[in-house]
Amino acid sequence: MTIAPIKKMRVRIIKVIAILVIVLNVLVLYYMWGALRNFRNDSTDLPNGNMKSGKSVPLPIVGDNLFHTLIEEKVTVVIRKFEHFENDVTGTVESFLSLLPNIQIVIVSDFLPYPPINLRTSNYSIGRVKMINLQLRLTSSNSERNPLLHVHTRYILFVPDSTRITSVRTLHSMLIELQKQPQNIVSAALSSTKFVDCFKINTSIREWFIQYSTIDGDVCDAVKGKQVLLVDTKTIKKLPEAFMLPFPDAFYIQTAVQNIKVKLIHDTDFTDGKLLFQTNHAQLKLQQLEQERQQRMFQQFGLKKVVRETGVTEWYGCNRDTPRCFGTVVGDMPQYLWEGKWTPPCCLAGLRRTARHVFARLDEAGVRYWLEGGSLLGAMRGADILPWDYDVDVGIYRDDIVHCSWLARARIQPVTDHEGFVWEKASEGDFFRVQFSRLNHLHVDLFPFYQRNGTMTKDTWFPTHKQDREFPEYFLHPMSSIEFVGRHVPAPNNIRDFLELKFGKGSIENPEYPDPSKMKFSPKEKIHSSKAGTEN
Repeated sequence: MTIAPIKKMRVRIIKVIAILVIVLNVLVLYYMWGALRNFRNDSTDLPNGNMKSGKSVPLPIVGDNLFHTLIEEKVTVVIRKFEHFENDVTGTVESFLSLLPNIQIVIVSDFLPYPPINLRTSNYSIGRVKMINLQLRLTSSNSERNPLLHVHTRYILFVPDSTRITSVRTLHSMLIELQKQPQNIVSAALSSTKFVDCFKINTSIREWFIQYSTIDGDVCDAVKGKQVLLVDTKTIKKLPEAFMLPFPDAFYIQTAVQNIKVKLIHDTDFTDGKLLFQTNHAQLKLQQLEQERQQRMFQQFGLKKVVRETGVTEWYGCNRDTPRCFGTVVGDMPQYLWEGKWTPPCCLAGLRRTARHVFARLDEAGVRYWLEGGSLLGAMRGADILPWDYDVDVGIYRDDIVHCSWLARARIQPVTDHEGFVWEKASEGDFFRVQFSRLNHLHVDLFPFYQRNGTMTKDTWFPTHKQDREFPEYFLHPMSSIEFVGRHVPAPNNIRDFLELKFGKGSIENPEYPDPSKMKFSPKEKIHSSKAGTEN
């Protein structure tokens, strides 16, 4: 009679335990459903994540499988940086698919890789992998060549070649960071990368210029070193050429121009894969390709002067062995002004060099000369050529031409001096022109003046140049001196009065483009008053 109550009590305990297990399972399922809903809502932060000191923070073990699924739904892996002649793309793909078997992977290449990349050896979901060939082909449509049309997720993870992923924890942390600032970029340095630098990028499209400088901290314009990048797809669509090589160099220039910042994360779960480019031949080939890509990138972006973080200046414009960067000037308005730009820095450097050479030869010959027109105006404003000017103007005494052998010989035919500068009589009138080289026609114009009844005059005038007019000889007795392109150059006395006679009142303080009727100078366009002539 005592056994039956005991059995009943045991049954009740088992029922209570079963009910508790069911309730706990329901709570777990409810938590996971809520987490999934929150993640899928783009306006909500990722669950159970936080960032401290730019490092990955472990996730709860209960959520690992859940986050695998969420990442596969939200992220597309893009492999852009790899070499055709030697790569580890297959190993990189297999690493991501082994951890995230349903993630979409897009491989982007300028042309069909050769030797072919063998993805059939993988045991994973190769059907999720696409190869996008950017090369123009008559048999393919534009949509086939557009990588963004093959991305259907909110985020893109740019992964360099020969990368391995050991956990989704860093990727989860990157997603949390990107949700805080969705307009920015999150970069994760590979754990094996010893040196990763943050850079500030200063660009001036108008002046064809870019400068890199190293900065402290983990928020910057660009990151140097092997890295994985997480970007919102909306950000990618704002860029003019997001997949341009070299990557991510070209990518960071585009984002910096739009003031998009990069958040750098250290101590990550991304590691190096197979060692590549171990032979001298492979390293030389890679170096040559990188140099070609850098040059093509800066040329396509219209950046002709590059100042590296080391202080070294690189030029990607014209030189003595190439034509100048712009063609024949029509109506005193160079083509670059219509593009919203000023004179390319390589052209300014060539003009400075030519001007200094001409001044030295005139000094040697005892020719009396002085700065004229816009060149004198540039000297007054900033000791340099006007930032949009395309030549240098110099006045000389006509009687002194015979003292300079180069000018005397140029009267008969063009002559190249011992340093490669070309002296010639201009075809447009009675004046001389000294060109940078036979190929590059950046030039200094020398206008011969003579005295008539106390007035300095000449035989060739340009009606469209309002500053091209006679002036009293007393402006040249005595002459003064002014700093220009890195040296002191003769100039008229009372320079302000001289310039206001030529250009009008307030001409020094109020800049104008060559033809104000066609293009007005905006007060927002700052002219830096610096002795730039000393650097080139």
